[in-house]
Amino acid sequence: MKLDLNTIQAPIAAEMAVFEKKFKNSVRTKILLLDKIMTYIVKSKGKQMRPMFVFLTAGVCGKIGEATHRGAALIELLHTATLVHDDVVDDADYRRGFFSINALWKNKVAVLVGDYLLSRGLLLAIDNGDFELLRIVSTAVREMSEGELLQIEKARALDITEDVYLEIIRQKTATLIAACCGVGAASSGASAEQISMMQKFGELIGIAFQMKDDLFDYGTEEIGKPLGIDIKEKKMTLPLIYTLNNVENSLRRKIINIVKNESENPKKVQEVIGYVKQHGGLEYAAEKMNTYYDEAMKMLGNFPDSTYRTSLQQLVEFTIARNK
Repeated sequence: MKLDLNTIQAPIAAEMAVFEKKFKNSVRTKILLLDKIMTYIVKSKGKQMRPMFVFLTAGVCGKIGEATHRGAALIELLHTATLVHDDVVDDADYRRGFFSINALWKNKVAVLVGDYLLSRGLLLAIDNGDFELLRIVSTAVREMSEGELLQIEKARALDITEDVYLEIIRQKTATLIAACCGVGAASSGASAEQISMMQKFGELIGIAFQMKDDLFDYGTEEIGKPLGIDIKEKKMTLPLIYTLNNVENSLRRKIINIVKNESENPKKVQEVIGYVKQHGGLEYAAEKMNTYYDEAMKMLGNFPDSTYRTSLQQLVEFTIARNK
C-alpha cells in the first residue's frame, strides 16, 4: 500500500484542522504590513510534517490537549523564524516554490519578521507556563545555529570526517525532529524517561532523513532536487566522505580539487558522482540510513500499540521514503 499524508493523518485529522485555525490566529497583528506577511507565510507553509510529529507523539505517549496545540504552534513559530533568517543569510529567493520573504519585502523586513515570529513563540510559551516545551524548542534552535556554523567552518577546508558530518546533521536537521517528538511527549503528560526516549527517537529519524536527502543528490530518485546540487555547493555529505576515505590519494586529491575549484562545471560534477557510485559511497550511506531507521523503529516498539503509533511509524516511512 502506497502511503499518503491523508491516510497517515487520519487519527489526528480533527486536531490538525483545529491547529490550522489556531496557528493563523496566533500570528495575527494590527500592523497591516506585518499581517499581510503573516498571511503569506501561513499560505505558503508546506506539508505540516512537524505538527504531525508533535500530535502523533502526544497520542502515542498520552493525551492530546491544549498544551499539544501550543507546543505545535511553538515549534512552527520558532522554526519559521529560523527559515526566514536562513533565506536572508543564503540570499535565497524561493522557499517551497514560493518567493521568500526577503525576495518580496527585502532583507530588513525579513529579519524583523523573523524576530517577530521568535517573540510570538516565546510569549506563547511564557504566557501559558509551558517552560518545559520552551526549553526543548529553544535548545533545538541553539543546536541548529551551531550546526550551521560548524558546517560553514568545516566546508572551507573540505576536511569533514564522518563523525563531524554526523554531528552537523544531528544539530542541523535531527534536533528539530527530536524537539517535535519531545514537545509532543511533554505536552501529553509523559514521564521524563518517555520524553527522553521520544527525543532520541526523533533524533534517529532526523539523521536517517538527512542521509536519504544526501542520496537524492546522486540521482537515486526523482524528487525535484537538482542533481549534484550538494557538490556544487561544496557540501560534504556521507557518500562523498566515504568515497574520499576509501580511494587512493591521487584520486582523493583529484576529487577534492574538482569540488573546491570546478563545482560549477556540470561535467566535472558528473565525474564526481561517477566516482562516488563506483566506489560504493551510495551503498554505504543507504546502509547507514537503514541502521538509524531500524534503531528508531525498535525504540518506538517500546510504546503501546495504537493507531497513533501506527501512523507515526507510517509518517517516518513516508518522510524517509525508504525503498527497502
